[in-house]
Amino acid sequence: MNAMSLSTLSVAWTIARRELRGGLKGFRIFLACLTLGVAAIATVQSLSGGIIEGLRADGRAILGGDVALRVLYTPIGEAERSYLDGQGRVSAAAEARAMARREDGARSTLVELKAVDDTYPLYGDFTLREGGGLPDAIGRRDGVWGAVVEETVSQRLDVAVGDTVRVGETSFQVRGTILREPDRAGGGGFTLGPRLLIDLDALESTGLIQPGSMIYWHYRIGLPPGTDLQAWQADLQARFPEQSWRVRDFTNAAPQIERFITRLTLFLTLVGLTALLVGGVGVGNAVRSYLDGKVATIATLKCVGAPGPLVFQAYLLQILVLASLGIALGLVIGAVAPLVAAAVLADVLPITARIGVYPGGLAIAAAFGFLTALTFSLWPLGRAREVPAGALFRDVVSPAGGRPRGAYLMAGVLSGLALAALAILTAQEKLFAAWFVGGAFVTLLAFRAAAQGVTWAAARAGRPRHPGFRLALANLHRPGNPTGSVVLSLGLGLTVLVAIALIEGNFSARVNESIPKDAPAYFFIDIQPNQREAFNATVLGVPGASDLREVPMLRGRITKAKGVDAEQAIVNPEHSWVLRGDRGITYSARPPADADIVAGQWWPEDYRGKPLISIYSDIAEAFGLKLGDSITVNVLGRDLTAEVASIRAIDFSTMNINFTMIFSPGILDGAPQTFLATVRATPEAEPLIQRAVTDRFANITSVRVKDALDTVNELLGNIGTAVRVTAAITLLAGTLVLAGAVAAGHRRRVYDSVVLKVLGATRADVLKAFLVEYGLLGLITAAIAGAIGTVTAWAVLTQVMDWEWTFLPSAVLVTAALCTAITLAFGFVGTWRALGQPAAPLLRND
Repeated sequence: MNAMSLSTLSVAWTIARRELRGGLKGFRIFLACLTLGVAAIATVQSLSGGIIEGLRADGRAILGGDVALRVLYTPIGEAERSYLDGQGRVSAAAEARAMARREDGARSTLVELKAVDDTYPLYGDFTLREGGGLPDAIGRRDGVWGAVVEETVSQRLDVAVGDTVRVGETSFQVRGTILREPDRAGGGGFTLGPRLLIDLDALESTGLIQPGSMIYWHYRIGLPPGTDLQAWQADLQARFPEQSWRVRDFTNAAPQIERFITRLTLFLTLVGLTALLVGGVGVGNAVRSYLDGKVATIATLKCVGAPGPLVFQAYLLQILVLASLGIALGLVIGAVAPLVAAAVLADVLPITARIGVYPGGLAIAAAFGFLTALTFSLWPLGRAREVPAGALFRDVVSPAGGRPRGAYLMAGVLSGLALAALAILTAQEKLFAAWFVGGAFVTLLAFRAAAQGVTWAAARAGRPRHPGFRLALANLHRPGNPTGSVVLSLGLGLTVLVAIALIEGNFSARVNESIPKDAPAYFFIDIQPNQREAFNATVLGVPGASDLREVPMLRGRITKAKGVDAEQAIVNPEHSWVLRGDRGITYSARPPADADIVAGQWWPEDYRGKPLISIYSDIAEAFGLKLGDSITVNVLGRDLTAEVASIRAIDFSTMNINFTMIFSPGILDGAPQTFLATVRATPEAEPLIQRAVTDRFANITSVRVKDALDTVNELLGNIGTAVRVTAAITLLAGTLVLAGAVAAGHRRRVYDSVVLKVLGATRADVLKAFLVEYGLLGLITAAIAGAIGTVTAWAVLTQVMDWEWTFLPSAVLVTAALCTAITLAFGFVGTWRALGQPAAPLLRND
């Protein structure tokens, strides 16, 4: 840098420093917008960082060991157990869904049953509300086994500590309430019921261990310090290549939770970025308004010979200093807010979040803030640098317009591209982030074009006879009008709210309205082959029960596709979920009643040839499978290879029996298996059916569909609350920008009010005209936001989630009312302040 540029920069800094002595007037909205956006992103980054750190730091306790093995149906053999015992400390456990009921049979409930040995837990602390140790609580006393339960079990069964409950064929005395189960988050899978924990030695007495019963056997191993986990697992697989167990280590203790947190972090960060982009509009408005107020200063500087670059540098430095202040405030809030959020979420999260200062997350938030401030400030700064002094003096009544020179336009474009690149490169799912960036850019352009369209239409709408309406229309297109600021700022926030309201509304309608209409009342699992006849008679013997359907059920894991190992055969990562755990499988001579075969055809009913399989379309897309290709599924430790005969589309929301994979008869007929059944029933018959089945068949588990839907709704409700709160931040940012737009036009409002009052208009006339203007702006903005938000929700549901779409006008109407109310409120406040200004000082100055 040469001496001349250093000298210019020094003078620019001197001007900026003196300007800053005037305080923050005109920049409060600027600071608030940056602070809010940066704080939102920093909070999300810090909170998610604390949760992920908690997952990794407590990995051994969450998993239950250094390494965990999981097998389905039967425990591992003596050779495998002997080998594990020689490697370190081993804890065995079994998990299954079961029915728990009071001794008098008056109440029963679905529970997640867990049976543990006396070495459990290897890591972490298991705590009971009543205190005491777990072995004593679940041990055998006076011939009665003990159990500890989550509080929900006690509430549903109306039992207290000391009472007894039956699980299967055995009675257990409730001896404690679970406060903390260290490995609950590491179990994986979706849970439908609360936990009931017993001793592993008591499990056999329950009668739940039957051929084909869905019992998961877990083996947690505590290895010696310094063990190479990857090498140990490779050696284990080499020693026992036929075992179909699932192996995990503590470095990936809770992959489902981590995946969920990562995706939620991405979504909330992008919503926070939306708030920051909305705030960016406020930044641009604040800079423009501030420069409008500095017309005399800039003109004077230019008249005394100050070059354009000096003016640009002076005010750019001032903007950067103020942006640094706003970003610093946002980072402080973002570092402190997670402490409050963690306390609120302590009872919701299955792990302990390690809340602290995460420099990486804060740096990302700061970078977003700086780039946003720079992107939205360069245009007005560049314009001030280029416009001649004489044009600046006329700018209030006759804006000079024009664009900054190419260098400043290019700088603004590069800054915007850097902002987009930061959003994409810092996201785990870059494709989703890229779509968001593209959508945000298109939305900004759409709102800008809509604002220009409103201005153009208002200018050509004619002259209404009513003076208030005539004035309102004129204000929408006059020089310095707030139309663009209001439509763009408030519209973005409302678009997010409309989209979220429509998505959530479709979720609720899908779960609460469409599903119950055709859904069965109950699912019954673990029906033994020799129980089928008696089970059918018991269920259909209850008045109101009908349409009983049953199919054989096994569990299998996809191991190969087209002869290639499944992990390497994936061609569409979006459907990689098909490899996460075991999948339910069955066999059938006939297609399901509601089968939607999109490719191929079903085999003949008397088919007994080579193994064929019908697969779910997502499996086909995951591996790029076509008719005639092969797929290998491991069932009970045996690899079964079949040829793809048909591909089906499945609507799981019907809650009917659906399987992602159905084999042709023959290959699985003799395998140990249980049956899955569904039944429809009247509301009055539902409790009678559950009691009849629970009383007669201790091993059969009843899953009430309405209870399962309540669990799903609760989960969706928690997610929806988090999303709505974050979306509200976007609306708050838009509201701040709207306030800034009103404040920026305050001088114009005062001038107009004085002129109108001098011409004879009453306070009521002026107030009515301005409220009509803001009412029109609110309605127009709501209409635009409703349209764009509806299109966004439609695209997310139909193109991303592959769901059916239903338009919900109530969500859009509520948003329209909210938008109109906000704009009217701020318009009223701004107008009232303007009307309160005395006319004499302004008239004397002019």
